[in-house]
This record gives sequence, C-alpha cells and structure tokens, in this order.
Amino acid sequence: MRRRFIVCYDISDPKRLRKMYRTMRGFGDPLQKSVFTCDLSSKERAHMVKAIPRIIDCQEDSVLIIDTGGLDAKRESLEYIGKAITPDEGRAAIIV
Repeated sequence: MRRRFIVCYDISDPKRLRKMYRTMRGFGDPLQKSVFTCDLSSKERAHMVKAIPRIIDCQEDSVLIIDTGGLDAKRESLEYIGKAITPDEGRAAIIV
C-alpha cells in the first residue's frame, strides 16, 4: 500500500543541497524548494531513508519526513493558505 509523505530539508552546503534536490526528484514532486510530496510503498520509503544519510552531513543538515497517511485518505492533514500546490496524482516514484 502506498502512503503519502512530506519531506522537508534544511541543508547548509549548496553542493549537498543540489544533490538532495536531484535525489528527491526521483522519489516525489517538489512543493517548494526544499519540500517534497512523495507517494511511496514501504520498500521505496526504505530506499529513500537509506539514500538520505549518504547525501547530508548529519552534524549540519536536517531532514523531516512526515507520514500523511494512505493515498485514499482525505487530504485533511494538509492545509494551504493561498494557492494550493498539488502533486501530479498519476506520477509514481522513480528510484534513482
């Protein structure tokens, strides 16, 4: 069963930041510069979680992964003020 995750990151080094962005594009869609929505199976999530520490400096950078529930759940867990940014609903994760 696929679940939707919001992944937010704060990375201090521009090189690591670019690498993290490219990596996350393989797992989901950007909502903002450092915020992604990812519809993942448990195996894809595990792959993403394994890839992140290879990119970041755990002493300087941080990554937050929020599980918003199954894809069939209502999006009540996300609230927008202003223009809502919605991911491509038909897009599947691409493992890089």
